[in-house]
Amino acid sequence: MSGPGRRTLLGATAAVFASRHVLAQEAWPSRTIRLVVPYAAGGSSDIVARLIAPRLQASLGQSVVVENRAGAGALLGTEAVARAGNDGHTILLADTPHAILPALNDRLPYHPTRDFTPISLVAATPQILFAAAQFAPADAAAAIAAARARPDSIAIASAGQGTSSHLTAERLQLLTGIKLTHVPYRGAAPAMNDLAAGQVQLFFATIASGLPLLREGRIKALGVLSEARLEALPQVATFREQGMDLVVESWFALLGPAGIPDAVARRTAPAVAEAVAAPEVRERFATLGLTPRSSTPAEAEAFIRAELGRYAEVVRAADIRLTN
Repeated sequence: MSGPGRRTLLGATAAVFASRHVLAQEAWPSRTIRLVVPYAAGGSSDIVARLIAPRLQASLGQSVVVENRAGAGALLGTEAVARAGNDGHTILLADTPHAILPALNDRLPYHPTRDFTPISLVAATPQILFAAAQFAPADAAAAIAAARARPDSIAIASAGQGTSSHLTAERLQLLTGIKLTHVPYRGAAPAMNDLAAGQVQLFFATIASGLPLLREGRIKALGVLSEARLEALPQVATFREQGMDLVVESWFALLGPAGIPDAVARRTAPAVAEAVAAPEVRERFATLGLTPRSSTPAEAEAFIRAELGRYAEVVRAADIRLTN
């Protein structure tokens, strides 16, 4: 066959294949969705995942099962999602370390952008500068002034070398020119305990980590690294209000493997927005100091790329190296 008849047949055949492709995309999800948390059960990432999973399930019409794949500081679970295939039935709940680790390790088993498709932001919580109760300065500006007057005399704890608390402290020093003595711990809990005991003077942490000791009066909050004051701590001024342009948030986002169908992001992003807007989710988020932060896939991609750039810059500028 040749001529118009052949062109018509080819056009019809192409239309059939195109329609089948569209139908295949629209059929997503066709089975259970695995929501991978790259940490052990019980932590903040696990709580966030289990709060949104039932609502995603209701919106998407398929079971959403939370799967904890802990190990190697989130690398194990993150790599598992990167290698899971691109049918869209495996999704990662990523958090701030997703943007930090590439700056500290040039041999990651995955690429933070090429191997993933951003779907939506989920929630965020700002870092807060906490201080020992007996530390004299009453706010962040006064603490900076004290550190500037006495370089290296004030000890600032972190949850470990290369953690967000450490890098936030480095960002503060780069911004203000002060010199603090860094004291790394093995996690936020021992750092917070030593802060309450007065063994160190400062510590950047989230409200969820500091609120119990803050309520007991064993520590105090000097400043919030957010755009606006927190509802839970309305008396604590932001760093910007205190003359320092520094905003640092810990965040959570949904990522799929690279190359997932457009339908995954197109359907999941609005489902996330609906989930985090649910009154019971907002209420639970509030107890964790979290603010709902849904987005479009494009907004999520821009945010994560910006975070990658910020952390890479501070690691270079402060010459941070991980030690065994």
